[in-house]
Amino acid sequence: MPQAELDRTPAPATGEPTALGRVIVTGGASGLGAAVAAAVAARGGTPIVLDRDAPSDGALEHEQVDLADGRAAEAAVALAIERHDGLDGVVTAAGTDACGPLRETPAADWERVVAVNLLGTAAVVRAALPALERAPNGRIVTVASTLGLRVLGDATAYCASKFGVVGFSRGLALETAGRVGVTMLVPGGMRTRFFDGRAPQYQPPPDAPLLEAQEVAEAVAFALSRPRGVELRELVVCASEETSWP
Repeated sequence: MPQAELDRTPAPATGEPTALGRVIVTGGASGLGAAVAAAVAARGGTPIVLDRDAPSDGALEHEQVDLADGRAAEAAVALAIERHDGLDGVVTAAGTDACGPLRETPAADWERVVAVNLLGTAAVVRAALPALERAPNGRIVTVASTLGLRVLGDATAYCASKFGVVGFSRGLALETAGRVGVTMLVPGGMRTRFFDGRAPQYQPPPDAPLLEAQEVAEAVAFALSRPRGVELRELVVCASEETSWP
């Protein structure tokens, strides 16, 4: 076999977790993204936050960017790769929502949900792929939702975006098999600020079974640390009494 082909042959799985290295975390200034950034840092990795807001922990590496702007997102990824001399992982935790009947939801608000949740995810991954393919064990974790597999009324924008993330993730895993690991995360409801500011009918009830974001972040870190040749293709993490799964 030619040496060039040997160089491209994936190393066999060793069974030993790998170091997390340099990991871009979109939406890393709050919620699940912040928990993922903390989990990466706790394991000796370097989280690089992409968010409109700066992380409250000023020590974290970050680029402030509106992920609804795909070209700006790509530029932020390129800058992060340049500053850190490469990249080992990406977690696309940024997400937003616009609840309400379709006819009553302003078009700009509806379209922003798809722009951030789906198109922003694709833009970040697209820009990161060359660096991830050069990494010893490049990894991507996309964040879908139980509403990427089922639907609710008054949630057309969010469902459309997360159904898109499901299709994108499954297609990406097939496209990059053997070169970059892809995990699609399906989290159940979490106790974060994601529901703040919504009308009462769009907020979880006080007794809703919600997970702490840190628990989901631990699952993300586990997926990122799998040895080359081992992938968690799809990962559901939810409270035991989660009503939206299965």
